[in-house]
Amino acid sequence: MENEIKSNLRNPEIPKSLVPSEIIMVIAVCLLTAFLIKIPELFQIGITDTLFFEKYVALIIFFGLTLYTVLIKKVTGTNKIIIASLAFLIPAIYVSMLPKYEEADSLILAYIHLPLLMWFVYGFVHSGFDFKDLNKRIGFIRFNGDLAIVYALIAIAGGLLTGITIGLFKSIGLDIDEFYAENIVMTGAAAAPVVAAFILEKFPALVSKAAPLITTIFSPLVLLTLIIFLITIAITGKNPYNDRNFLLIFNVMLLGVMGIIIFSVSETSVIRNQKFNAMILFILSIITVIIDLIALSAIFYRLGEYGLTPNRLAVLVSNILVLANLILIMIDLFRINFKRKEFRILELTVAKYMPVYLAWIIIVVFGFPLIFGMK
Repeated sequence: MENEIKSNLRNPEIPKSLVPSEIIMVIAVCLLTAFLIKIPELFQIGITDTLFFEKYVALIIFFGLTLYTVLIKKVTGTNKIIIASLAFLIPAIYVSMLPKYEEADSLILAYIHLPLLMWFVYGFVHSGFDFKDLNKRIGFIRFNGDLAIVYALIAIAGGLLTGITIGLFKSIGLDIDEFYAENIVMTGAAAAPVVAAFILEKFPALVSKAAPLITTIFSPLVLLTLIIFLITIAITGKNPYNDRNFLLIFNVMLLGVMGIIIFSVSETSVIRNQKFNAMILFILSIITVIIDLIALSAIFYRLGEYGLTPNRLAVLVSNILVLANLILIMIDLFRINFKRKEFRILELTVAKYMPVYLAWIIIVVFGFPLIFGMK
């Protein structure tokens, strides 16, 4: 028995001890997050639920995550607390002052980019207020990949529980669908990221092996899907030049693949079979560059035909930034595959490029509504 205990103490996969005070803290943060997300129903604040969620849902969710991080890491410095508070207070005041034009493109773009801005704020706090450290940037990207996996598991479990609960109550003649969706599902979805962060903190080995495995399996599947997609476009004659909705889907897919590549980069560096993954990522980056060039040509075509709008400008610059990042990634992957360079160079490239995205996000969130006159 003594030998078994010693073995467990040496085993890094044994979870950290659960401290009651930390569990209470997590519950408190979750309850606060749930309360904030229910403000439209609890108080008459004069805006629709849809507009409230567009303006504040990202602030609320990342506030919960950031508050949990501050508490779990015992951040006590006055300057750090003030900086973190202002990072949420200023955007909250700003979006509150924006007009209620629910169809204004510049405002919708600001709301779409706001979650990305708050993600950077969360990353700044999570990295110990030292986002200049490239290692911490890569660590934060890897953490977010793990967080997404845990959140997905929680969502699946929550979906099963929802189905069972609603089914049980229906069996006794009670229809609780609407009540359950508005009060349990909504608040649970908002608080679940905090629970996922807590699980990762206490059970770090939960996804330490799963995330690289998912990367190894998922990257080739994404590559195969993109190849089939491009072949299908060529056969069907479908193009994004005259179909606005198709161009939108095209760009969403591009951003999704870019996110997968960045996540895969952070996970591939910690697995053994790097050569296979590096080659898959290299081919994937080439295919994605081709897709981005097609999207850019369609955007320039539509600019020439229909003129400049907030949406077209946002999509244009976003695609240019993604293209530049993809080219840098592709060059590094070429050097890794054929010049025997370390995977470290690619991690550094990804980390160094993050401020470029941040600068553009700030321009869209705070600049577009003013530049385009809230239209």
